[in-house]
Amino acid sequence: MRFILKLMFILLVFVILWALYAWLDVSLRYRARMVTPEELDHRPVAIVFGAGVYPDGRLSPMLADRVLTAVDLYKAGKVDKLLMTGDNSIPTYNEPWRMADFAIAHGVPEEDIAFDYAGRRTYASCWRAKHIFGLDRVALVTQRFHLPRALYLCQSMGLDAAGVAADRRDYHLANTRYTLREVPARVKAWLDVHLLYPPVIGGDPIDIFSPEYKGRYE
Repeated sequence: MRFILKLMFILLVFVILWALYAWLDVSLRYRARMVTPEELDHRPVAIVFGAGVYPDGRLSPMLADRVLTAVDLYKAGKVDKLLMTGDNSIPTYNEPWRMADFAIAHGVPEEDIAFDYAGRRTYASCWRAKHIFGLDRVALVTQRFHLPRALYLCQSMGLDAAGVAADRRDYHLANTRYTLREVPARVKAWLDVHLLYPPVIGGDPIDIFSPEYKGRYE
């Protein structure tokens, strides 16, 4: 019994140390790629990650700030197109459409907006950006708490990514809740990249720069 307890203790310590290593790896590896809008070099596409839409169609505060930050990058000539990636798993919920409508209302032409309807997780959004949309150099637009994980996943998919934080206001308790959620999420991201390789919705290649690209109806 004493041997079993000792073995369980050793295993527990190992798991804790590994989890700490995974969290630190995801948190710190690409920290230098988090830049301000002014520091961002030109990128063909900004990936805007979905973050929740209310039943009446309004964007959640975090999502609105992500889209507004991407709009500012577009107007400043830092990016040429916005790729709206989010959840459209049921017909009545379509994050990319709502994000696009918001961007259009703030001055972005619809022809410069692309749609990824299968970005249900950050991992899926990054994988599809590389393997479905064929992107190489991108800007990632999301809140600061989410950027380390998004950068880690996209870089691991072979994307040359730079991240711009979209923190345009105080999100109060939501910030604390999401920051705490990032602890296991970053460990899970490390597992996804190195061990799990979770399934992602695939499909035919989509060239968002092609004249034949149909936008929201692709």
